[in-house]
This record gives sequence, C-alpha cells and structure tokens, in this order.
Amino acid sequence: MLVLRRLLRSSLLIGLVCASTGAQQSQSTSPGPGSSTEDLQKATQNPVASLISVPVQNNSNFNTGPFDRTGDVLNIQPVIPVNLNQSWMLISRVIQPIVWQPYPANPTGGEYGLGDMNPTFYFSPSKPGKVIWGVGPSFLIPTATNQVLGQGKFGMGPSVVALVQPGKWTLGALATNIWSVAGSGGRPDVNQMSLQYFVNYNLPSGWYLSSAPILTANWEVSQPNRWTIPVGGGVGRIMRIGFQPVNIAAQFYGNPVRPPGSSPWSMRLSIAFLFPRAPKPKQ
Repeated sequence: MLVLRRLLRSSLLIGLVCASTGAQQSQSTSPGPGSSTEDLQKATQNPVASLISVPVQNNSNFNTGPFDRTGDVLNIQPVIPVNLNQSWMLISRVIQPIVWQPYPANPTGGEYGLGDMNPTFYFSPSKPGKVIWGVGPSFLIPTATNQVLGQGKFGMGPSVVALVQPGKWTLGALATNIWSVAGSGGRPDVNQMSLQYFVNYNLPSGWYLSSAPILTANWEVSQPNRWTIPVGGGVGRIMRIGFQPVNIAAQFYGNPVRPPGSSPWSMRLSIAFLFPRAPKPKQ
C-alpha cells in the first residue's frame, strides 16, 4: 500500500503540472489519428516515437540482503521529442530516480533521497522505415543526495535503440554503456552496460501484454558479481482519466542471475501521462 500511495501521489503532482497543457490541447483540437487507442499503444511502446510522455515508474526490489529488506526506486522520466528539420528528430529522455536504500547489513534503517540522473538524447529519422531506430549520447550525472544512493561519478557513453512493429507486435531492444570520465577519486570507476529488450502484444480495448526486463553488467567487477538478468513480464492498458490519456502497467520479474545478496525478484508499477500531438490543419 505504501508503494501505491507513493506512486499515486507522485503521479497526481505531475498530472497537475501537465494538466493545463493537456486541457488546452483537448479544447482547441479534436483528437487526431495519433491519439486513437491503437496508435497510442504503438507509440508508447516505441522509445523514439513523436509523443510527449511523462512516465512515473516505481520499482520495488524484495528480499535484499541477509534480513530480506525491500528497496525502492521511483523513476520520473519525461520523454520529449523535438523536430530538428523535416528529416530528423531529437528525443530527450531524462531519468531521475528517488531511492529508498535499506542498510543491507541491518534489520532497520536506510537512506532516502535522489539518485544519479541519467539523461539520454536520441537522434532518429522523422519518417522511419520498417525498422525504427535512434542513436545518441547517454550521461550519468551525480545528483545523488547521499553517497549510498549514487556512484559519485560523471559518466557518458553511447545509446542505441531499434525496433519493429509488425501487426499487433512491438519487438525491439535498447542498449547503453556508460564510462566515468570525472568525479570523486575515492569512488570506484564506472563501466556499466544496460540492455533492455521489449516484447509487446496488443489486445483489444487498449490492453497489452509486455515483457521488458533490463539486463545490467558491471564490467569493473568479476563474476559472480557482474550480471543481473531478470525474467518476467506483465500487463498494461492505454486508457483515459477524464481528457487525459494514460498508460498504466504492472510487471513482475525474477532475477535468476544476480550478484550475491541482491534482490531475487521485483515488482514494477507505472503510470505514464501521454500528450499526443494535435493533427496539422489541412491546407
């Protein structure tokens, strides 16, 4: 219940901030082709779609450490596309975590605050073909409010995404590797990869099935501490709260490969506020 309250409270605050923009769009324009449920299903499953969205995602990591503690990461991650010209778009995706990190060696206590920010910028064709893709830089910015909650390093590296959307399916992958280039000399260097593959199957009435695990590798350490490989998935739905289209989802993942002492399973709950672009008036 605590997780649900936090997720709903954060979602409500973001919704209130964005509500005036959405209301003006709803009142001044009629819904275009890009705002139908089917189109929104496809767009929300495409990381480089021409769709403004504000996802709020809560990740609960259960049974961590010898005392089976529960850690929590609330990600606020706005996605904003900008048309650079007729051929190219720039899509900015900023992830700001809010972290509860329990002390692993104690049955009580922990640290709560901001984690490190992760902005990524994708250059993607405005009119993609059958294979939709984007490529650009990703950054690690040491915004953590406590050294337990972040890595204390400024980092950067490449990120690439590619996907196809045949029929009711969306199949793709997103890969990023970040190296530290500056920061505290007393903290370990950063050389870490994340690979997220995603498989979505769209159902009637806005429902969809989804699997989007995030595989991570810390190249600075040796096995068995290097890899985290989750397996799982869940269900989601595109719907409207009043005039506002949203994407809600619940997913569960087990971690059959993970560093010793880390969480064996997790729950991901999310709500994303969607802002489809109004259709251009006919000349």
